Amino acid sequence: MKRLFVLLCFLASLAQAQDSEITFKSTEIEAGIFMVEAVGGFGGGNMAVLAGEGHVAMIDDGLPPLAESLLTHVTETAGGPIDFMVNTHVHGDHAGGNAHFAGKGTVVFAHDNIRKRLVADPTGAGGPAGLPVVTFGDGVTFHLGGIEARVKHMPKAHTDGDAIIYFPGANVIHTGDILFHGIFPFIDLNNGGTVDGYVAAQKKILSIADDDTKIIPGHGPLTDKAGMKVDVEMLIDGRALVTALVNQGMSVEEVLEANPLAKYESFDWQFITTERMTRTLYKDLTGN
Repeated sequence: MKRLFVLLCFLASLAQAQDSEITFKSTEIEAGIFMVEAVGGFGGGNMAVLAGEGHVAMIDDGLPPLAESLLTHVTETAGGPIDFMVNTHVHGDHAGGNAHFAGKGTVVFAHDNIRKRLVADPTGAGGPAGLPVVTFGDGVTFHLGGIEARVKHMPKAHTDGDAIIYFPGANVIHTGDILFHGIFPFIDLNNGGTVDGYVAAQKKILSIADDDTKIIPGHGPLTDKAGMKVDVEMLIDGRALVTALVNQGMSVEEVLEANPLAKYESFDWQFITTERMTRTLYKDLTGN
């Protein structure tokens, strides 16, 4: 959890430095389902608000420093308080607002492994008050008037506690960080993530989706099945390229020098550079 704490501190410092500039926008992508994004700086991962008949739910809640302004925004978007919160995974840029929302009466749901990790270190939930109070194993389904939301656990993917949320009636999927659209993904090997599990989870999402499905990634713009396929194919090919060099007995330094992911440098971003993606693939394959 030490690296998770360092990551949270880094992301929170970004948000605090840009706090006065960051706002939020909500886009209704299907009736009663809003994609919520930070504008003007890094405000955490993509979120969603589900404004059903009689109850309102939300998927993820960003970073701790922005929780108050986020709560104001989503309450206005939904037309009422947030009854339920679903965390897609343990990281503080997705669960960091838990404590603030819980203090206003929101009930937090998450996978069993998320609660276990947050009990050990509640920093990622904004403090002990943000611990999930309802947990699930394989999944749970919400019925919010005309909106059905199926929460499904994806094992050993981005972390060991990931969940996707599928809205069969609306044909929408929220992937959490099982999709970083257009950029290299962060696969958290230190918190139970694996490359094989990540790819398997992505393939599961693609098997659920059709050509008209709207896909909300954990990071990046709204996409669809065709757009997601590009990200999945990049990771599968990147893994194969690194595997070929590992099979030649190359050290991590030699693999980095060979730069097998050079053709994917357009996926490079501030947190996951081409070098870091290469190191992740190498460590996943070798344990080193």
